[in-house]
Amino acid sequence: MYRIVEKKLLSDIGNRVFMMKVAAPRVAKKAMPGQFVILRVAEEGERFPLTIADFDRDEGWIKLIYQEMGLSTQLLSELTEGEGILDLLGPLGQPAHLDQAKRVLCIGGGVGIAPLYPQVRYLHKRGAHVDVILGARTAELLILEKEMDENSDHLYIATDDGSKGEKGLVTDVIRKLLDNGEKYDMAIAIGPLIMMKFVTLTAKEYDLPIMVSLNPIMVDGTGMCGGCRVTVGGETKYACVDGPDFDGYQVDFDEAMRRQQMYKTEEQEAHLCRVGLGRNA
Repeated sequence: MYRIVEKKLLSDIGNRVFMMKVAAPRVAKKAMPGQFVILRVAEEGERFPLTIADFDRDEGWIKLIYQEMGLSTQLLSELTEGEGILDLLGPLGQPAHLDQAKRVLCIGGGVGIAPLYPQVRYLHKRGAHVDVILGARTAELLILEKEMDENSDHLYIATDDGSKGEKGLVTDVIRKLLDNGEKYDMAIAIGPLIMMKFVTLTAKEYDLPIMVSLNPIMVDGTGMCGGCRVTVGGETKYACVDGPDFDGYQVDFDEAMRRQQMYKTEEQEAHLCRVGLGRNA
């Protein structure tokens, strides 16, 4: 069992968002920004991936930040501090390639802010100039704002309803920065696929190289299920073993979004049949 040492509700609007700090010394020792773990909550439960949102090698813990979207994340949310996660495997996936960049624009949307944070912190610690844009539907859905502010040169916020920062989309802020003469070696975008698609299209207008994370379409996390197949540069790649980070210009986002919808029916059916899965089954 991997003991939960801290649990916090970050947002209660719509699908709840939780933070869990989990004791996992061997995972924390090897973890790098961009990597993820595979969890299994119950003996009969499914395996599912979550990106590592933070880690401490000395204290031996990792942080997971996730949104309650399906049965497995609902079961995970039912666990309390002091209890344990049955299985936790990692770190998996390829670490983000960050060592060459000196000026980076990092864009996070929704829960995608969580996996973006380790990359921002890594860049900041090694002396890169890091500007961060965070986007959400409303202020109450913003996460890790303080942590991002402490690890960036400038923090910009965009909300759909204007409740915090600039009213509008993250692409509006990108255009404003680049039109005002800001220069970057690269951009990193992590969030909903539709957001990453339009951020990539915007970056392309300015010839700004961009990396995106395809963790939203992963299922098994080891390349065996094929659920995360995506076309990158005209070739079939697997988000879990070849990524999750890819050159945004090369990603077929429309195909990725279609693939993301493939398991909606099965997930809805799973909510109706929880035999043997969790304390409320």
